[in-house]
Amino acid sequence: MSQIPMTVEGAQALRDELHELKSVKRPAIIEAIAEAREHGDLKENAEYHAAREAQGFCEGRIQDIEAKLSNAQIIDVTKLPNTGKVIFGTTVTILNLETDEEVTYRIVGDDEADIKNNRISVNSPIARGLIGKELDDVVNINTPSGMVEFEITNVEYR
Repeated sequence: MSQIPMTVEGAQALRDELHELKSVKRPAIIEAIAEAREHGDLKENAEYHAAREAQGFCEGRIQDIEAKLSNAQIIDVTKLPNTGKVIFGTTVTILNLETDEEVTYRIVGDDEADIKNNRISVNSPIARGLIGKELDDVVNINTPSGMVEFEITNVEYR
């Protein structure tokens, strides 16, 4: 399996979720299954079936997180010198040259992407267009609304 790029914060968030699933949710589900079994006939026991379904989702998520963490390539840009080059993990401010609208994005892994918090996936069209470029470069990025010209106005390694 190939390596999955991830920021330090993204890896920690997955570790926290894994801990929550294993130490809180899993025991609660096991307890709910045991309690539902005590109610008798399992064929018509909705509580039992709901608990078993929850257990399946929980175990699936645990396996998913463990697989991602085992294949994670954790990149800490704060330990790299700021060369002005856009790389994974950097925070980039770009100016739309058509509308003069300025927006700041942090380029993160797929699991960490959250457009509401201006965190875009490294595999998104905008991030792919920015990776490898440098401060003050003008880039043309193919967006859903067509080709847009941006200028990179700031690159932070934080």
